[in-house]
Amino acid sequence: MKSVNKLRIGLISDGKYGERAFENFKQVFETKWILVPDIPSTVIIDEEINLDIPECDLYVSYVRHPDIILQLAELQKPLILGITPGMGLYQQAKAINAQIISPQTMCSLEPNTGIPEVDELSHYFGKPEYRIDKDNEGNIGEVSVIRSSPCGSSQAGAKFIKNKKLNIQNLQDLALHVCHECRAPRFGHTCDKEVSGIIHVLSFTSNFEFNNNPELKIFIDNLKKEYQTRVNN
Repeated sequence: MKSVNKLRIGLISDGKYGERAFENFKQVFETKWILVPDIPSTVIIDEEINLDIPECDLYVSYVRHPDIILQLAELQKPLILGITPGMGLYQQAKAINAQIISPQTMCSLEPNTGIPEVDELSHYFGKPEYRIDKDNEGNIGEVSVIRSSPCGSSQAGAKFIKNKKLNIQNLQDLALHVCHECRAPRFGHTCDKEVSGIIHVLSFTSNFEFNNNPELKIFIDNLKKEYQTRVNN
């Protein structure tokens, strides 16, 4: 059943990305789909484009053109950049509007930004959180998604891995299922399918202890190191 939160979200897209996030957001929040011109990022815009942006409490941008992103920053409203063409642009936008965030990936969002509107969204969508039923041997039973990635790939991962054994192969396949459903550009500037897969495996395995499975513990530790490397680059 659709339940609507009071937060009004404007999802802004140039038509390439964001449609899955829109479908998921509107199950919880009043969400508007806002389409802006699809202009190649190599084209320099000499004048501001007349953007018809309705009033919302929070904007989530999947826009790719740097000049339009900077125009959105000028709205002076909380803004999540789902796609950021480089950290230099993010710093420019942040100088215009302090209420902008550019998460490592949209599935790394957590309700700890200090921006109330962003944190409200992040209670429902962002870094995946699972509730897992386990048997006496620690294997996987039913899996429920408590917090989902905006694109919904968290559900695809949960559906795949429920009622399976907890082992390296199944965790690798979990990551592959997430990557398959993920809408992030491969090796994107601030969103990356591979990073999304790592985040989901780490979130999923945070519910388990590996004291009796050193091979699996090494696998998870290596994933944590890989994630830190990706984050710091």
